[in-house]
Amino acid sequence: MNKKIWLSSPHMGGTEQDYVNEAFETNWIAPLGPNVNEFENKLEQYLGNDSNIAALASGTSAIHLALVLAGVGLGDEVLCQSFTFSASANPITYQGAIPVFVDSEYDTWNMCPILLENAIKDRIQKKKKPKAIIVVHLYGMPAKMDEINALSAKYEIQVIEDAAEALGSVYKGSKCATLADYGVLSFNGNKIITTSGGGALVCKSLKQKQVAIFLATQARDDAPHYQHSKIGYNYRMSNVVAGIGRGQMEVLQDHVDARRANFDFYKLELNEIEEIEFLEEPKNVISNRWLSCVLTSSFELRESIRLNLEKANIEARPLWKPMHTQPVFEKCTSFTNNVSEHLFERGLCLPSGSNLETSDLKQVIKIIKQSINDFKNN
Repeated sequence: MNKKIWLSSPHMGGTEQDYVNEAFETNWIAPLGPNVNEFENKLEQYLGNDSNIAALASGTSAIHLALVLAGVGLGDEVLCQSFTFSASANPITYQGAIPVFVDSEYDTWNMCPILLENAIKDRIQKKKKPKAIIVVHLYGMPAKMDEINALSAKYEIQVIEDAAEALGSVYKGSKCATLADYGVLSFNGNKIITTSGGGALVCKSLKQKQVAIFLATQARDDAPHYQHSKIGYNYRMSNVVAGIGRGQMEVLQDHVDARRANFDFYKLELNEIEEIEFLEEPKNVISNRWLSCVLTSSFELRESIRLNLEKANIEARPLWKPMHTQPVFEKCTSFTNNVSEHLFERGLCLPSGSNLETSDLKQVIKIIKQSINDFKNN
């Protein structure tokens, strides 16, 4: 059996264990402590733009709290990018709200501003003005935030920026997760940096951060006994896993640079093959290239490449299946243009971890080229 080449595996920097040991030695085995505070501080310094960050149990919990802070409740509609992972949409239902899906455009593969405005106008006309918009920076590529934020201002609808895949990406000089009313980060095991499991909510003000932390710690009122005036959640990040995050922050830029180098390697080796396309960075945009993705010329070729990689013990995955085509959401209203379905049919995510070796990348390239040659000759 060949060595396993993962799509995107955790990559430790070396100092994480020191911070975890510190938590044990000082008995801060709780959802608060020095590691949590320092991890939040380091993230705030990195993101800039006066960001205020609450470290949480997951990116999903961060989206949920963003919806709560945005005032989304029972029966409200939330416009959500369709081309994404289900965690972008699931929290809408936690609030008893209703997702309305918006398709993508080809420049970034993210939410199409034209369709977004069409959706807003339609829902307003039907007296169902959306309460929030969830836009995603897919695979680390920033969405068209100028256009989306302009619509947010025009129609007075708050925007939640799902940057779970985009830590380290930059849009016109500003870091992703700081470009909207609320930002969301994920530190799942496959992300740019990891805390094994975890996430963060990025707020515009300290007051919003404090409310988020209050809600994330069961909404306990300031009283000597346990008193609760609001519904709370068990969403706060542990001081132990925050120690992993502190160590990961020390290698964040190295991880971004490594993933961008992976993309450059793939592009250099495959750019002359007409059956393969790459998503380019728009002007004034830097993608962290969380995953290096390609578009093939057909579904059949995509599957041929994926299955041949699988036989060689190499993990590759199709692009996200759009939410409006998922069984759990297929009855929801959607505004589509077939872009995401087309991308799903032809797109493939290649191994992209920051810990990949050159020999790993060469092995992936070898199998892709052989798959294309075999496909063309059959």
